[in-house]
Amino acid sequence: MDVSLCLQYLCEMALKGPGSGCSIKLTILICLFQLLFLVSASPKDLKNDLKSKDLDEKDHYKEGIHNAEYDHEAFLGDEAKSFQDLPPEESKKRLGIIVDKIDTNKDGNVSKHELEDWIRYTQQKYVRDNVDRTWKIYNPDNKDVMSWEAYSKAVYGFMKDLSNKELTREEDGVSYQGLYDRDLRRWHAADSNGDNNLTKDEFFAFLHPEETPRLRDLVVLETIESIDKDKDGKISLNEYTRDLFQGEDEEEQPEWLKIEVEHFNVHRDKDKDGFLDNEEVKDWLAPQDYDHADAEAKHLIYEADKNNDEQLSKDEILNSYDVFVGSQATDFGEALIRHDEF
Repeated sequence: MDVSLCLQYLCEMALKGPGSGCSIKLTILICLFQLLFLVSASPKDLKNDLKSKDLDEKDHYKEGIHNAEYDHEAFLGDEAKSFQDLPPEESKKRLGIIVDKIDTNKDGNVSKHELEDWIRYTQQKYVRDNVDRTWKIYNPDNKDVMSWEAYSKAVYGFMKDLSNKELTREEDGVSYQGLYDRDLRRWHAADSNGDNNLTKDEFFAFLHPEETPRLRDLVVLETIESIDKDKDGKISLNEYTRDLFQGEDEEEQPEWLKIEVEHFNVHRDKDKDGFLDNEEVKDWLAPQDYDHADAEAKHLIYEADKNNDEQLSKDEILNSYDVFVGSQATDFGEALIRHDEF
């Protein structure tokens, strides 16, 4: 069960009020969420809920073959996953609406800079939506700050009824107590002025430290803790591959995993000691010389720029619609409305 999506839907219905045919109050829904959380959540589920959804460059080319879905997600963001098959003409029609929005200076062409801005916008959309939604759930009165006491009571309040054995029982290396301690540490790291309360901007940092430069060291620490099963403070090749692939038989390992092993040995393990230390993990998670939006914009222009003027006309994009959305499209209404705020 995807509890977060269920809760999101019910909350949206409740917030619409009686006119929507739903008179359930938000406070009741939060209680329902806590019940669902207690019944269905496990430490492993909670860990997976907190993983970043950023695109990984290794997915752009799988086994040496270009992965078009990577481009679709880079261009459309999280909405790419909800596409429904549509005829080419309908795809082009909806893509044309998006192109008009990307062309912010209205000169009839999409420049590399405009394309980069759009890609960054779409990749940040889920983050902004998640922060806005979660802030409303745990701060329904929209106060200026949220306290740790209020947040922890809502999320971890059920723990008071668990035994110490239940609190510390690990599932895939994660326990409820471990998650609580990690969140408390992250809360303090996000709390800029040390008052134990978070503003909405600080709450953004708490929920998405991977998007917050000042918390990059914390992301590195959390990554190592998550993968480092023998707790020696570094990541071995075996721990690295086990985090990516759970198969037992070496012969069953997919080709992409063999490529990842090569990446570990050749590119990630810079001092060739067989492990990734803090600095090597930091370079892996946030390489200083790689800009995703820049690289993807260059790639899309290379694929669609037929007159080689280093920008894209609307016709060039529509003629290469399969590069951007394939034979699929979605209802871009929400993206268009949101982009008006951009």
